[in-house]
Formats: sequence, C-alpha cells, structure tokens
Amino acid sequence: MHRALLIFICICLFISCNQSRENSEFDMKDYFKNMTYSPTPVPTYAESKQLLPSPILDGNPGWIDMYWTCWEIAFRGLKQPAEGSPLVSNWLDEAFSENIFQWDTIFMMLFARYGHDAFPAIQSLDNFYAFQDESGYIGREYRESDGKLIHFDHGGGLFAETGYKNTINPPLFSWAEVESFRITGDKSRFEKVLPALESYAEYLNRDGDPDALDWRNQGRISKTAEHKLYWNTPLGSGMDNTPRPAKKGAGWVEMSAQMVINYNNLAVIAAEIGLKEKAAEFEENARAISNRINQWCWNEEDGFYYDVLADGTQFPKMTIGGYWPMLAGVASRAQANQLVKHLKDENKFWRPFLIPTLSADEEEYEDYGGYWLGGVWAPTNVVVIKGLERYGYEDLAAEITEKYLEAMYNVYLDSGTVYENYAPEHMAPGDPSKPDFVGWTGCGPIQLLFENVMGLRPDGVNNALAWKIRRPDRHGVENLKLGNNTVSVVCDSMVENEKRTLKVSCKEPFKLSVETKAGIVNFDLTAGEHTLKI
Repeated sequence: MHRALLIFICICLFISCNQSRENSEFDMKDYFKNMTYSPTPVPTYAESKQLLPSPILDGNPGWIDMYWTCWEIAFRGLKQPAEGSPLVSNWLDEAFSENIFQWDTIFMMLFARYGHDAFPAIQSLDNFYAFQDESGYIGREYRESDGKLIHFDHGGGLFAETGYKNTINPPLFSWAEVESFRITGDKSRFEKVLPALESYAEYLNRDGDPDALDWRNQGRISKTAEHKLYWNTPLGSGMDNTPRPAKKGAGWVEMSAQMVINYNNLAVIAAEIGLKEKAAEFEENARAISNRINQWCWNEEDGFYYDVLADGTQFPKMTIGGYWPMLAGVASRAQANQLVKHLKDENKFWRPFLIPTLSADEEEYEDYGGYWLGGVWAPTNVVVIKGLERYGYEDLAAEITEKYLEAMYNVYLDSGTVYENYAPEHMAPGDPSKPDFVGWTGCGPIQLLFENVMGLRPDGVNNALAWKIRRPDRHGVENLKLGNNTVSVVCDSMVENEKRTLKVSCKEPFKLSVETKAGIVNFDLTAGEHTLKI
C-alpha cells in the first residue's frame, strides 16, 4: 500500500516537473520580444582596465601593446540604445557603420568573454533575438536608430527587394552562447535563448530559393536537391565577394558545417538545462548533416571539401569555407590530414600573411586581398586555428597564430592600430580595409594570444584551467576570470636542465592542469599564492 502510494506520488511529481518545464519554455518564447531597455551606463576603458586579464609575454612585448590597444578600441565601441531605438540592450559594436551586424557580433564574443567582469558583452546578442520574426528568421543587419532590417543587393542597392536573400548570416548564435558560458560558468541565459535559437533553426530548415521574393518562407536548406545541404549567398555568408554558387538547390560546405556547429551547441544548451531528449535530437541532426557533407562535398582526389550544385556536381573552388568541417568535427582524421597539406602548401594557403580566404592558385586571388578574394580575416583565422586545435594539431595552430600576430604587429608598428582585414602577400592592410577595427580583429591579439600562443584553456564551468606550456620565455596571465574566481599563472623563462617555476595565485580553490613535453601534472590548489615546480 505504501509502495503504491509512493509510486503515485513520484508519477505526479514527474508530470508536475515536466509541465513546469514546458510552461517555462512557453513563457520564454517571447522573452526577448517583450524586453525593454533598462538604461545602464557603459564602462570606459580607463575604469575597466584593472578588471581585464593582464598578459605577460617577455618574448614578444609588442604583442602585449597590441593587446591593450585592442581593448581600448573595443571599449570605444560599447554603446547604449539611443532614445526611441527598439534595441533592448547595451552592446559591443563592430564600429563599421550605424548598424549592428550579426556575425561580427558573434565573433566579437569570442574575445570579449575574457572581459566579462568589466562588461557582459554576451548581452549584445539580445538585440538580434528581440528582432526575431514570427517565422523564426533573424536578420544579418539592423539599423541602430530604429531597428530597420537592412537588405542590400549588389544589383539593386540598399533596401532592394532582392536583397532579402542576402540577410541570413552564419547561424552561430548558439556557439557564441556556449563559448561565453565556458569562461563565465553562467548558464542563466540558456532557458531564455533556447526557444529563440530553436525557432531560428526551424526557419533555416525550410526549403529556400535565392530568387524568390517571399523571404519569410525562404529557409536555407535545399530540400529539392538530393544532397539536402544548406546554402547561402556571398553577402549572406559575410564573405561578400567570395566565388561561390548561389542558385537554387546549391549546397555550401561552409553553411552546412555551420549548421552542424549550431546543432551541437544547441545540444549543449539543452543538456545544461535538463532537456536530455531535446539534446539527443539536436545531436542526431548534427550527425545527419555531417554525413551528407562527407557524402557530397568531400573530393577524395583533391583532398578538399567543395560546395555543390543542385545536381550534386561539385563547385571546385578552394576557399577557406572548406575548413569549416574541421571546426565542426565533421572531417575524419585522414580528411583533416589532407586539409592540413593544402594549408601548408605555399602555392595555396601558406602565404606571407596567414591565412588567405582563397587559395593563391585560384584565378580570382588578389595579392592585396580584394576583400574576400584572398584577404586575411580574423573570423576565418579563428575557424582554421580552432579546427586544427580540435584535431590535435596544437603546434601548427600555435605556429600559425604566432605568424599571424607577428604580421599584424608589423602593420601595427607603422599605423598604431589594427585593421578589418589584411593583405595576404604584404605586411599591409587589405584593400579595402577599415582601420581601428575591433570588431572581430580583437580575436587574434586577445583570444588567440591566450589560447594558442600561451596555451591557456580556461574552464569557468568547472573552475579549472588547462595550460599547455610550449614557450621558453616568461609568460602567463594575471587577473584571469574563471567564473567567479580570479587566478594568475606565470611561468618563468626556461633554463637548461632546470625545472621551471610557476607562480600561481587564486581567490578561490581551483584545478590547474599543466602539460609539458614531459607529460601532464594536475594540481588541486587552495585559495592563496603558490610556487610550483614542473
């Protein structure tokens, strides 16, 4: 009798919890649409510098100057909605125009998360979620003053009706949300953003025709093609003049891999808030797309991923888009090896200023970049470097990062600033290229400096830090935020036949994992200061 009563109570509690979860999801569907701006001052660089992580790199002190310049420019880009604007949150601006840009903002989150204690930059995404259409659609670009959707077409100009096809950017909101969470340890946004991002994914899974004008009904999957991959337009992809197929039925390896990344990160979000079945569904979607990418886009003879046309014929242009499958985890080990060979080929991607967005042996390639006809851009460099890291090419990722930063620094010495993009054949800005662009260009001197030059991998979720030490000079970081913790880790310079000394301090206990050529050593550290020998 007691057992039956206990079972009945458990069933009632289970139903109640599920109903509570469903009601919570329902309530969150319009969360951002119902948001109103609550006036909040934006911090200045001068008052915030002490809250930012402070890197040490004795072997390349000029890179540290460039690091701080990037933060200074970034803080100039912090904005508040003007009176009468429908924007709902302060934001980190790309400083390109009086519009907000979706994929610029997403990539800015990758470096701005290191300054989350000074400014919660992830809230910049709220403005895009607030403008989400009932169909699930979220646009590429909105005007700051009135929230007007910008839809541009090279053939028809600003607000051309045909420009709607160009308004879908890489679907990477979920990636930005999860990457921010991995440093801040704060998942309080997840219940709010999941309904918006799931609705966006559903929109993208509608069949789409680039030439159709009923844009609310034009998703980004080619359902009428056998490959059923995702497509974009050059402007929509953010790579404005990249040579890519843009007819109905096309399948882009880049856009399809981005959908894999999207679904895998949606799975992380769902799992973190207890929606295990939904997480499994997202993961299955990612696997299915991955299989289609490998079936249709991989060219075994060339060892590269290409876009495809409606009939499945490959569009054989070696663009940087072919490297997205590494970041997405789509490629096999053998496929990754082939992609690395092309990357290291001096006739293709291994140019004086790494990494061009178009292979140097393609006829459209331009030595000053021509924007996306070979230009060197921060977002695509991040994609390649993080893809290499994922497949264990840590040393190559570090080498590319160091060459990239050194080339940037050569330009910085002459100009005192950083640029929107760079020339692949010259130590110079690209043509065209906007100066004082932070902007996603901050990813190199901030994010990649910490992660791929110094080898630091912060984990604010688990209050842990992994450190792969590969440099011989004194290096490290002070005042690094791991969730609510603050840590400093500095490794002294290498002396032959002697152990190296790590100076570590932390506000709260945390786990430190140190990897050298000798192996991995794990430390459970109490709050306070420590001197460690490795």
